Amino acid sequence: MAERRVVITGLGMTTCIGTGKDAYFEALTGGKIGIDTISRFDASHFPSSIGGEVRDIKTRDYVPKAHRKATKLMCRDIELTVIAADLAVRDANLTTKGTDPTSPSSLNPIRSGVNIGAGLICCDIEELGGAVTDGVTDNTFDYGKWGTDGMQSLTPLWLLKYLPNMLNCHISIIHDLQGPSNAITCADTGGLLSISEAAKLIARDKADVMICGGAESKINPIDLLRQVFFKYTNNDSNDAPQTACKPFDEDAKGTAIAEGGGIMVLESLEHALDRGAHIYGEITGYGSSTCFTEDFITPEKNGEGIAIALQQAIDKAGIAPADIGLLIPQGVGVKQMDVAEANAINTVFGDATTALPIYSTKPQIGFAGTAGCSIDLITAVLALNNDIIPKTQNTQNVSKHYGINVTSDGPIKKEMQHVVTSCHAIGGQTAAMVVSRYTT
Repeated sequence: MAERRVVITGLGMTTCIGTGKDAYFEALTGGKIGIDTISRFDASHFPSSIGGEVRDIKTRDYVPKAHRKATKLMCRDIELTVIAADLAVRDANLTTKGTDPTSPSSLNPIRSGVNIGAGLICCDIEELGGAVTDGVTDNTFDYGKWGTDGMQSLTPLWLLKYLPNMLNCHISIIHDLQGPSNAITCADTGGLLSISEAAKLIARDKADVMICGGAESKINPIDLLRQVFFKYTNNDSNDAPQTACKPFDEDAKGTAIAEGGGIMVLESLEHALDRGAHIYGEITGYGSSTCFTEDFITPEKNGEGIAIALQQAIDKAGIAPADIGLLIPQGVGVKQMDVAEANAINTVFGDATTALPIYSTKPQIGFAGTAGCSIDLITAVLALNNDIIPKTQNTQNVSKHYGINVTSDGPIKKEMQHVVTSCHAIGGQTAAMVVSRYTT
C-alpha cells in the first residue's frame, strides 16, 4: 500500500520576537533580536544572565472558559505549548471544542491526534524550595523527613505540572483529540522527531490530522546552570545581549538560552483537499540517527550523526542535495557544535555546499531546546511560502574552514522548491526534515 501524502495546513508559534506566524516572520525578516537581560528571576549571579523571554502573553486568552482553571496546573512549558497549538489550529481554519465550544467540530476526534516534543521540564525553585527546607535536619537533607514533612508542603497535583506527557494531555483535552498521542523527550531533537512521527502516522493511515511540534522553556535557574556547566552559554555579552549569539562566526563564544513553542497541523492530502484547506507545503523527507561521543555533551567533530539524518531526509524526499533551496541547521553559536554541523553539511552537500543558503534563527530567538527545532521548521516553511530567506544576524566573519554559505546579508529574495532543517541533541540524537512546495 502506497504511503499517503502529508501536508502542512496550520502554523503556530510563540517566541521572544513575536507570537503567531505573521508577527514572528515580520520580526524575523526585519532583523529583530529578542535576546535581553533575564527578568523572570535574578540571574545576575550567573556567568550568563541573558536569554530570550516570551513576554506579554496570558495563557487564559488561548483556552476556552471551561478549561481556564486548568491553567493553574500548567508549568511554563505547557503554557507555551497550549498557546502555540491554539494558534496553529486556528491558522488551519479548524473548528474544535477549543476554538469554538458552541459549534460542531470539523474533525473526527478519533482520527485526530497529538505528538509533542518535551524538554527537561524544570521545577519552579520557589515552589519546591519550601518543601526541601522542610526536609532538612541539622543542616542536612533528611530523606525520611522529606517523605513525612517535605512532601506535605506540595499540592497533591504538583507533579501534574511537570510530567512531559502533560503537554499532549492538555492539547488533547482542550481540542477533544482522541486519536494517537505521544510525548517524545529527546532533548533538542524532540520537536522535529515528534513531527516526523506524526507524519508517519498519517502516511500509514493511522490518523487524518495531527497536531505536533515542541515547546520548552530554558528560562529558569536550573536549566541556565546546566547550560553554563556544559559551557554552551556566552558569558562575555551580558552587557550586549543582542550581539551574544554568532553562529559559524570566528568570534562565536556561545549561545543564549530561550523559551518558545512551535506547533503545526499536519493532514493527509486528501483530508486537506476535501475541506479546502490552505496548504503551506508537503513533508517529503525525514531522517534521524543516534551517534555517541565520549562525553555525551559535544557532537562528533565530523558531524556523522547529523549527516546521516540529513542524507536520509533528502533520500526519502527523492531529490538531490543541489535541489535544496535553504538549510536551517541548529546554529547555536557554540563552536564545537558549529564545527560538527559544518562538517556534516559539507559531507552531504559536497560541491553544492557553497551555493546552499544557510540561515540560523538563534541570534534572534535564542536556544530554546526542543522548541527550537520546531520553530526552525516553521521558519523554513514560511521562507518557502514567502520566497524570502532572512539574514543571519551577528554573523559577519564566517570561518573559511567551515566552507558554508551563511546568509550574513539579506533578507534574500529567492524562489525555492525544497527546504530542510536539522538538529542534534545531548546524547547523540539527530533529526532532519525536508519540506517541499505543494504541487498536484
